[in-house]
Amino acid sequence: MKIVHKSGKRKSSIARATIKEGKGQIRINSKLLENYTPSLARDKIKEPLHLAGDIIKKIRIDVNVNGGGFRSQSDAIRLAIARALVEYTQDKKLEKAFLDYDRQLLVADTRSKEQRKPNASKARAKRQKSYR
Repeated sequence: MKIVHKSGKRKSSIARATIKEGKGQIRINSKLLENYTPSLARDKIKEPLHLAGDIIKKIRIDVNVNGGGFRSQSDAIRLAIARALVEYTQDKKLEKAFLDYDRQLLVADTRSKEQRKPNASKARAKRQKSYR
C-alpha cells in the first residue's frame, strides 16, 4: 500500500496532505470536502481534483491545515493536494496539466505580509512630522 505525504504553504497557513488507497474520500481537518465552507474555498480546493480525473475515485486524501485565514488555507490545501497527486501517480502528463492550468498548483507563492517597522503604525507608513 502506497502512502504519500506532502505539504503546502501560503502566508501563515500550512497544509499537510496524505494520500493512500481508498474510495474517493477527501477530508479536511476530519471534515468531508462537501461540508467544507465557504463554498469559494471548496471550489478552489476542487480544481486539482477535476484536473486529475478518475484517479480520485481510487484514493483517499486526508488534509490537516492550520494558521491564516480561509483564503490562504484553501491555497495551501490546493498546493498540498496537487503536489501529493503528482508524486502518488508519478505522471508527467498530470504535472504538465497542473502547470498549464495554474503554476500555483505546484509552485508555492512565497509572498507574505510585510513586517511592521518600529515607531510606525503600518508596514510602510512613516511618522508624520510637524514643524509648527
